[in-house]
Amino acid sequence: MSILVCGSMAYDTIMVFQDRFKNHILPEQIHILNVSFLVPDLRREFGGCAGNIAYNLHLLGADPLIMATVGDDVAEYRQRLESLGMRQDHVLQVPGTYTAQAFITTDVDDNQITAFHPGAMMHSHLNRVQDAVDATLGIVAPDGRDGMLRHVGGFAEAGVPFIFDPGQALPILSGDELLHCLQLARYCTVNDYEARLMCDKTGRTIEALAAEVDALVVTLGADGSEIHVAGECIHIPAVAVDEIIDPTGCGDAYRAGLLYGLSQGWDWVRCGRLAAVMGAIKIGYRGGQNHRPSRNEIAAMHQAAFGEPLWN
Repeated sequence: MSILVCGSMAYDTIMVFQDRFKNHILPEQIHILNVSFLVPDLRREFGGCAGNIAYNLHLLGADPLIMATVGDDVAEYRQRLESLGMRQDHVLQVPGTYTAQAFITTDVDDNQITAFHPGAMMHSHLNRVQDAVDATLGIVAPDGRDGMLRHVGGFAEAGVPFIFDPGQALPILSGDELLHCLQLARYCTVNDYEARLMCDKTGRTIEALAAEVDALVVTLGADGSEIHVAGECIHIPAVAVDEIIDPTGCGDAYRAGLLYGLSQGWDWVRCGRLAAVMGAIKIGYRGGQNHRPSRNEIAAMHQAAFGEPLWN
């Protein structure tokens, strides 16, 4: 049994400006903005929704398949996946392109200025879900628009249940396209802001959208998450953490927990609790793939949070 993770692989270059942007940007001169920020703190992280989700599934003991398009600069990322023992059967290198990259500058107030280069991600439609013949479950995470639409259709054609996770791609999908994807998907995951945006774009209530799928999951940050299933709403509390370091990739970790639970045939409460644990573990580390808990450590955190064993 393999979980096919369709989405982006990316490099995140994160820079920290040890001051406040507002001290250097004059509102009355915004029409001729020309600023430069000294950023002595810089780090490069492995990221992208598909990369992050697959990484967390690997931590849980699953054998995820990544389906993504990457550029000529992917060697470092490939070496990382190889060192982790993660398969790359459907990671397609597109000649003459860069791997998707985000350049993020953060100030001391946690304001961010981000530039994103999609690069090879815009060629994600070159991959075919049907080529992953051993996939029994999947997810369509944020990626190039054409690729996301093709992957949704591919899962439906192959008869493989999947999560539709529009995320940051919501602005580039029309209301009709969102409804089409929901109607083909088995499940959908969004955060609370994305849920409101999806309602606005489709002209439907969250209850009406939930009726299109077996389950619609809405994450609420520190307030936990809600799973809309069979006309009911199941609330999953957030897992308390000692320190919030970086929320980058927490949603991806949460989705990995859902996927793992679904692959094991768990009920929604159990799936949601594991998802909450994975998100809480990730928030204590910088970047989307720097946490390294063992399965025993994941189980211990689940036991402490919910008073029940994770593994039977």
